[in-house]
Amino acid sequence: MKDIPQISEAEYEVMKVIWNFEPISTPEVVEKLSNKSDWKPNTIHTMLARLVKKKALNARKDGRVYIYSSLVDKHEYVEQKSKSFLQQFFGGTLNSMIVNFIENDKLSNEDISELKKILSMRDKKGEK
Repeated sequence: MKDIPQISEAEYEVMKVIWNFEPISTPEVVEKLSNKSDWKPNTIHTMLARLVKKKALNARKDGRVYIYSSLVDKHEYVEQKSKSFLQQFFGGTLNSMIVNFIENDKLSNEDISELKKILSMRDKKGEK
């Protein structure tokens, strides 16, 4: 897996917009984020510039605006963050995290049923 830059929680919100709508212009990013947050346009511009500097985004000039596209794959980013979270809090093992959720009543009966379905489907794939 390639090196993925450190992205803050706020920058991650910007990345989600980029991933969903790329290629996307600065005004479009500002509009979409302004609709779901109280961030000012300058704040959004700053985060876009940081993400370009971190090499998470590519920016190309098109007339008077920049067009952004991601340099970080969403699935790779989520996978890396998930592994990092598991390592930091649960010694890298998924079953430790699940046991923690079960023991602390954080999984509903519906969650447990869904997990059983997922595991059952995975078992069936392995049998083929």
